[in-house]
Amino acid sequence: MHCGDKPYHCRLCNMSFSHNNYLVVHQRTHTQEKPYKCCQCDKAFSTKSKCIFHQITHTGDKPYQCNQCDKAFSYKASLVSHLSTHTGEKPYQCSECDKAFSQTTSLINHQRTHTGEKPYQCSQCKKAFSQNITLKKHQSTHTGERPYQCSQCDKAFSEKTNFIKHQRTHTGEKPYQCNQCDKAFSYKASLVSHLSTHTGEKPYQCSECDKAFSEKRRLVSHQRTHTGEKPYQCCECDMAFTQNKNLKIHQRKHTGEKPYECSDCDKAFSYKYGLVSHQRSHTRILGKNSSNIVNVTRLS
Repeated sequence: MHCGDKPYHCRLCNMSFSHNNYLVVHQRTHTQEKPYKCCQCDKAFSTKSKCIFHQITHTGDKPYQCNQCDKAFSYKASLVSHLSTHTGEKPYQCSECDKAFSQTTSLINHQRTHTGEKPYQCSQCKKAFSQNITLKKHQSTHTGERPYQCSQCDKAFSEKTNFIKHQRTHTGEKPYQCNQCDKAFSYKASLVSHLSTHTGEKPYQCSECDKAFSEKRRLVSHQRTHTGEKPYQCCECDMAFTQNKNLKIHQRKHTGEKPYECSDCDKAFSYKYGLVSHQRSHTRILGKNSSNIVNVTRLS
């Protein structure tokens, strides 16, 4: 075999390999075959090495210690990746753009945005994805599985990341700090949105009018004023709305929910404007009582 020869071709994508066993392992990304099963749990893996690495999670052994902080890791690769948070080093440079990465796996995943390669195929609907993690997220739409159950409420999630984000609604944790002011946020997306209030940047331009937005979701919502689309349908009546928040407000007519409580009496209201209007009645009464007190004082 000559150097650089790759005679083993995948029939499902355009990848080629120098050895047949590499092709066999690669094809499992298409077939989802996982012949190596963990003897400690129900997880299975496409390669023997991945199975061996996984089994360390059961022993709890973390022999790779960071010399910059007190963190330790089960795998050397995890330590190497972590060290970049201290050094900021990104040695893996993309040849197509100016992006660089601290891990070779991150570079490989990124390069698929240029090549369009999608080696991870769903066995249920044949959709393909550029990353295995994206495939796993997609597969939950078929199984409906939600293994991550919140201990504070009845919500459950198919993805651990969404579960962790949800828990912040209970804990009040706000790990994303703005470096321009003292505000902090529970979600990274909220911080990114907030930063535009400092920069004034509005990169999302409407193609129908001259309005621009700091967030893509706000542009999408605005575009419905042009298209007339109302995707949020009330299940109790025939009303539909352009935004989910407007649907939730409307549904209070059916549920009788009154989340706006007056701090001066026991009245509650379905809508904020109702509470604001009501609170003026307390202000007027207080003003009249104050006038009476002043008058009595003057007479005495």
